[in-house]
Amino acid sequence: MEENAGLLKVTIVQGRKLAIRDFTSSDPYVVVRVGNQTAKTKVINSCLNPVWNEELTFSTKEPLGVLKLEVFDRDRFKSDDKMGHTFLDLRPLASASKLKRALQLTTGETMLRKVAANSDNCLLADTSVTYANGEIVLDVRLKLRDVESGELYVTVKWIDHPTTTSVEEAR
Repeated sequence: MEENAGLLKVTIVQGRKLAIRDFTSSDPYVVVRVGNQTAKTKVINSCLNPVWNEELTFSTKEPLGVLKLEVFDRDRFKSDDKMGHTFLDLRPLASASKLKRALQLTTGETMLRKVAANSDNCLLADTSVTYANGEIVLDVRLKLRDVESGELYVTVKWIDHPTTTSVEEAR
């Protein structure tokens, strides 16, 4: 078995202005996909502005690909209703990870790169990738697609696993 390169920690912070899928509200939860790994948040009952503050952790070789997020309304007696979907390109995290290694950052806080909101992504505002406390961090506000309204606030952290060579070099 090959050793994983790091951990991708995805914190689903909150949703805002989510769509109504029941009579006057919804019971939302978020399904997060990275590659072939899937995780989901708890259900928040009767809420269009839910606060999850729930961290989901994925073990992966590199922070590459796309983070896919889908919001659903839980229903007891029929299939759950879709409340929109969004995505986040993880390549800025991967390039920031390479830059961190090239700069040999180990302490402090450093802004590594900017990520602009544009028509090719779901970002609601420009953001930046930072290095702080051993983690590469990206805080984003994402617009939900294929739905009348909704936003997700998400924090993504990349943590490199120390490699055997870097542990030996530290000795």
